[in-house]
This record gives sequence, C-alpha cells and structure tokens, in this order.
Amino acid sequence: MKSGIDGDRIARDTIAAVSSGTGGAVAVIRLSGPAAGEALRALCGRLPEPRRASLAVLRDPASDERLDEGLALWFPAPRSATGEDMAELQIHGGRAVVAAVLAALFALPGMRPAEAGEFTRRAFLNGRMDLAAAEGLADLIAAETESQRRLALAHAFGHLGARVEAWRRQLIQAMALVEAGIDFSDEADVPLETRAMAHPPVIALAGELRAALTDRRGALLREGAVIALAGRPNAGKSSLMNALAARDVAIVSDEPGTTRDVLEVALDLAGHKVTLLDTAGLREATGKVEAEGIRRARARIGEADLVLWVHDATDGPAPEAIPDAPAGDGAARWLLANKADLAPVPLASPEWAARSFTVAATTGEGLADLIAALGAFVAARVEGAEHPMLVRERHRAGASEALGHLDLALAGWDDLSEELLAEELRLAARALGRITGAIGTEDLLDVVFREFCIGK
Repeated sequence: MKSGIDGDRIARDTIAAVSSGTGGAVAVIRLSGPAAGEALRALCGRLPEPRRASLAVLRDPASDERLDEGLALWFPAPRSATGEDMAELQIHGGRAVVAAVLAALFALPGMRPAEAGEFTRRAFLNGRMDLAAAEGLADLIAAETESQRRLALAHAFGHLGARVEAWRRQLIQAMALVEAGIDFSDEADVPLETRAMAHPPVIALAGELRAALTDRRGALLREGAVIALAGRPNAGKSSLMNALAARDVAIVSDEPGTTRDVLEVALDLAGHKVTLLDTAGLREATGKVEAEGIRRARARIGEADLVLWVHDATDGPAPEAIPDAPAGDGAARWLLANKADLAPVPLASPEWAARSFTVAATTGEGLADLIAALGAFVAARVEGAEHPMLVRERHRAGASEALGHLDLALAGWDDLSEELLAEELRLAARALGRITGAIGTEDLLDVVFREFCIGK
C-alpha cells in the first residue's frame, strides 16, 4: 500500500483523538482499535454496557489521580463507525482536562494519536463506507450553506456510491453475457444471442453516464455559482459589491481604473453558495497594470455563470447588449442600471427584457429585488441537485473514462471479438469502481483522506 498508514500498523495500533471542536464546554475523545476496550477500562474502571452512555470517573491509570467525570461509551466491533472496537469519552472541554486525559491514554500500551483522517480511513478499509461517502463526509464538515449540507449528507450516507455500484453491476452482468459467448464459441448461435442480450443494457448505461456528465448542478451547488460584475470604469461595480456583501470588500473611488485585480467574495444567497466577482472596468487600458487587470477581468467573466453588466445611469441609455465581455457557455446576462438615485433611468432595450434591474448601490434602492432574483436564479440552476451527483473532478474523470470505453464497445459491437468487447466492458467497470474505491484504491487513499482533520 502506498499510503502513509500501512495495513499492519492499522491492525496493531489503537488510535485516539479529540473528535469534537476545540474550545467548547464538552469535548469528545474517540478511540479505535484492538486496545480501545482495555484503555476505557483502565481510565473508567469498567466497560459500560455496549452502545449506552454511562457516567464515569476518569482516573490516570499510573497515579490513580482523578482527571475528570464524564460519559463513557463502548462500541465493540464490528458494530461501530470504524468496524473496530471503539470507545468515546465525553468530558469537560477545558484544554487542561483534555490534555490530561489524552496524556493518560497515550501512556497506555498500544495507544497513539490518530493521524489526519485516520478514523474515516479505517471505516473505509473495514467496509463501513466507500470513498464517495468519505468525500461526502468531508463536504458535510465543510458545508457553508443549507443546499451544500443536503448534497453532502446524501453523499456521506452512500447515495452516490449506491448509484455508481448499480452502474458497475450492470456492466458486470453485460460482461458476463459477452463472455458466455467465449465459453460456448463452438455453438454457432450462442455468442450472437448473448451479445445481443448485453447490447440494450450497455446502450442504456452509456446514456445514463452521458446525462450524469452533462449535469453540472451538483458541482455548481458544491463549488458555488460564479456571478461577475462587469461594466465600464466608475459604473459603481465596487460599491455594488460592497452593498451585496454588506461589508467593505472593494475600494471605492471616483478615479477610473481603481479596481486592478479581480476581487472575490463568497455569499450565501437563499441557502446557496455564490462567488461574487468585482472586475476591472472594461475600456482601452492606459497602462500595463490596468491592461493586465482588464485581461484578468475578461478571463474571469468568461468563466461566470451569470454576468451582471453594471451601467451608470448618469451616462444615458444602457447598451443594447453586453459589449466586450465574453460570458461562459450557457451563462446568463443581466443589466443593472446603477446610480438610480442620481439620474432618471431610461427604459431598457427589448434585448434585456425582464433581465434588467434598477439599483442604487449607495442608498440600497432596488437591492432587495436584485438579491431575491439572484437567489431564484441560483436555486433554479441547482434544482434537484441534492440527489446523487458527480460533484468532484475525480468522480467525473472516472465516469468519463467509463463512458469512453462504452463508446468504443458500442462502436465495434458487431465487429469486435468477444474477448475485446468484454475487455472494454471490464475497463469501464474498473473506472467506475475507482469512484467508490471498490477497485484500485491504493493511489487514491491519501488524496481523499488528506481532507480530514484529526478525529474525523
């Protein structure tokens, strides 16, 4: 195994770590491994009834000094989160208390501090969760919005893994049918019949994978929609960004070209994560620094899911379309007529239709309607994304590789030998298996579990 924690060490060691946040009134210390029960007995004097919290006095086994009083829980294998013998101590959260209890634990034979992500890693190695579920748990811990929480929760409880495993089973069944033709190659009709039986499921699966790869809702929900503020210099983009963020994020000045680099701020709009970009004013640059800022602005605008063209209402009629600001594929474009408190706002051209808003960043006029519309825009883009989705690049790479092998198999369905056709199906199944960790996990373990903190 190429990971930093080898299998022999996992089988031999018992690990312990604080699995709750720091600085709270209560701290939870988790133990996992073959010596967890003996360690619990050494500190508490006895083993509690399995899976029932029991009040216990914790003492240092070496000095018999009373360390604290709290709750002790005992989870014998295999019915535990890691699949090993596990114990939990719920104690007072003071640093001195936690340090004293950990010191007493690590003085016991076979005990050591847990490494980052090691509890979850052991759960995976013992079959308690798959890799996609482990990644979902990491996303659940890092979730910033309600929609991210729902998506991460679905993945943490194995919904994506179940979907991918269903795809893999379909492939294995189709592969078995194709390989049956190899076993009965002397029979004239059997290879053709079994190959024909495998064809429809493979076509259907290729369609499912293609649809899953096309669906970007999960990635949009997890990573957040990107909304770019674009416009001419001094249109009020920085003021608008500060107003939407409800704090001073960008420097505001009457001097044109104040914003040189792309500024970013993360917002929670109606329970959805949004990254708001303030970009340099688009014009003919007057210097190298401003030119670089405009180049970066155009690049980031091209990646946005929504471009808000901010127009200075004091400059007269708004443009009929966004000039010189290439938006990304499928990106929406809205017009914001800013500084409505300083000048009458002319009617927007038919090009903008219902995608225009009148605002005044300095007074707050129109901001409530704009925020509501932005929330509705993001909600519509990610509707239904709480279901199992290919949200990570690793997931998408595995599904894309599998689809590539299926496309090759289907293109040569009538011409390839049974051996070559079965090999393409096998490679597709293997690519899907890497998503859940069912196949070829050695190179993935460190990448996945590096995201976790000690105690998780």
